[in-house]
Amino acid sequence: MNQAITAGLSLMPPPFSDGLSVWSRQDGTPGSDTWATAANAALVPADADFGDCLEIVKTESVTRLRHMGQTPILPGLYLRVSARLKVLSGNLPEVRIAAWAGDASGAHVAGLVETGPSAAFQGYGEVVTVAAIVGTGGRTGVDMAWGDAPAYGHFGLDLTGPNSGQVRIEAIAIEDVTQVFHRRMMDWVDVLDFGAAGDGVTDDRDAFLAADAAAAGREVLVPAGVYRIGATLTMTSPLRFEGRLDMPADARLVLLGNYDLDGYAEAFGDEVTGLRKGLQALFNQSEFEAFDLCGRRVLLSEPLDVQAAVGNRTTYANRRVIRNGQITADDGPGWADAVHLRTANWSAAAPLELTGVSNAASIPVGALVTAPQGVGREVYVTAVNAAQGRITLSAPFWGAPAQQDYTFRRFRYLFDFSGFLNLQRFVLSGIEFLCAGRASGVMLPVDGIVFQVQDCFFTGPKDRGITSSGTGCQGLQVDRCQFLSDEQALPVQDRVSIALNANAGDVKLRDNRAVRFLHFAVMGGAGNIVSGNHVFQGDDETEGLRTAGVILTRTNAKTAFTGNYVDNCFLEWGNEHDAEPAMLGEYSFHGLAVTSNIFFASNATPFMKFILVKPYGPDHYLNGVSICDNLFKDTNGPPLEAVEGVDASVAALDLTRAHDLLFSGNTFHGVTKRTENPVVRRAVQNTAAQVWTVDLADALPFGCEAVAALSLLPDGAVRNAGNAAVFTMPFATPRAGTGRQSIQLTWSEPVRGAVHLTARCDT
Repeated sequence: MNQAITAGLSLMPPPFSDGLSVWSRQDGTPGSDTWATAANAALVPADADFGDCLEIVKTESVTRLRHMGQTPILPGLYLRVSARLKVLSGNLPEVRIAAWAGDASGAHVAGLVETGPSAAFQGYGEVVTVAAIVGTGGRTGVDMAWGDAPAYGHFGLDLTGPNSGQVRIEAIAIEDVTQVFHRRMMDWVDVLDFGAAGDGVTDDRDAFLAADAAAAGREVLVPAGVYRIGATLTMTSPLRFEGRLDMPADARLVLLGNYDLDGYAEAFGDEVTGLRKGLQALFNQSEFEAFDLCGRRVLLSEPLDVQAAVGNRTTYANRRVIRNGQITADDGPGWADAVHLRTANWSAAAPLELTGVSNAASIPVGALVTAPQGVGREVYVTAVNAAQGRITLSAPFWGAPAQQDYTFRRFRYLFDFSGFLNLQRFVLSGIEFLCAGRASGVMLPVDGIVFQVQDCFFTGPKDRGITSSGTGCQGLQVDRCQFLSDEQALPVQDRVSIALNANAGDVKLRDNRAVRFLHFAVMGGAGNIVSGNHVFQGDDETEGLRTAGVILTRTNAKTAFTGNYVDNCFLEWGNEHDAEPAMLGEYSFHGLAVTSNIFFASNATPFMKFILVKPYGPDHYLNGVSICDNLFKDTNGPPLEAVEGVDASVAALDLTRAHDLLFSGNTFHGVTKRTENPVVRRAVQNTAAQVWTVDLADALPFGCEAVAALSLLPDGAVRNAGNAAVFTMPFATPRAGTGRQSIQLTWSEPVRGAVHLTARCDT
């Protein structure tokens, strides 16, 4: 730092050869006597040591020489005043730098040190240099610390000691030496002081490393300019950017003192490049486990391929976090879906493959696969073998023909992790993905475990909020997130967007809120916990259609669905991702617990069901299902016919067999059928009959048969035609009546009365 240059200050006094009228014999103030008229002073040309110089014969106890020009004193400015002298004859005096301090009004500032250390002459002809440093701060090495009161000074020297010495003075020099105190005075070092060019061409990497080494805990200043950094650079000191960096894509920048988006955006001059470089560093250093977006908004005009930004890794297993910001889809062509149409072959013997695909190389990994027949929801491309024309699928088809035409549609995501073959323990926290109807939110890695999404907003996704195209969703945790559809004004049946899907198991969806999607979640794995979510999915239609909020696509659900608010949608359970969807010696539909939820509908069609089982092959049955302690409520329209049902449009459910089906403790409002199992029924026979038929169709779940009567207790006396009490008990015949949903009670004689009957539809 040199303020003579940076601030344009004039410091150097003129040479003596320009005239002595500006050189005072007193304090240097206007009106003081000058050396121009002094009898004991003369200009000497061409001295052997000094060239043109001033010669003085000392005649006073203190002989003064002061420049009458006002040398400015500024905060933070440090000046070195010096002179070279020699004695030719006479007594040898001493010499010191001296000054006069004046304030802005021209008055003398008293009480300051105005002289420097003295220097002695040891002999004639010896050249002696005398110097002193003056500045505003009392730092080590400062001879005259003046503070902030003086505005200027008159600088020169004093000759002290014995008189009669003949002294020659080369010049009075005043120079800015603030840089001498730079290290101690400033909280930063400047890369320009270490050789950086900042011209956008010269590789300044070595200069940055040198500045970093010298900083010793202070900031490194990067002044205005473009600094080319040709290779990976790690800086331990904080950096202060006025200029910006330019680096190759594969060169990493690790800012250990500025590791957040603020630091990286300043380093590169824009948020997008800063985000890419920050993520690149996130996967390539061990000092930080999180990259903070600092509450900033990053406008993306195209998807951010996270693996491509990182560049040197396709797998990663250490915990890493991106948090605290907004990622926004800006307008641009980069969000257009890629759509490819191909004819392909499929076989249940190789259910995760499509073969015979022409130009397979053009089919992108992560593309959604759809077809006219036999393809379930949310099936994606996980791998492509271009040489063999083969595509690997995320899930099997349930009934595709040997050959048909397929559509492969690749959505565009704000954050796309699909370039990672395996990514574990990655966390997105406190981020709003503002898709704005242009983009989808997040594409998960192809494989991995425990990807976490916490406290995030997915606002207006065009197609999907979170997509898994492989098994990167194993152990997925989505907690306290908001999913806000871009299709809220559309009728339910016209929507296409889905909040999220998962193919693998052990997924946790907790305390989320989803508003007006086609579906909230399509879940292809087992071992799930879905709890505390509020899913709105209605529309403004009268008696409108409703779609599933959560879809389970495996018969082996092994899922707890607990404490959710299911608003104008339902839970659908099928096996559309089963290549052999018929019942083949398996447990069939089992392992689902639906407890303590609120199911609510308004202005819905009366045939809507809150819990719907949809087999995609024959002979399936219910085997271990618990639906307990839920509230089912319908308002603003005709009452719902029932809360549960079977969609037999593809295949029927085997209603003759059910095991461990518990349907109890539920509350019903605006629902005609009050479903329960076991059924507790008070049956009344008003006229004497030997066979009573107790119809349980209005209570048994899913249309199952009345399999067994567990208990029977008369409510009062059972009487025969003669009004005599009958004490014999009847025997029960299950699976009676229409739909085999009645229990027949056969008595020893015709009787009338009432009984409490407990029956079940399962074994």
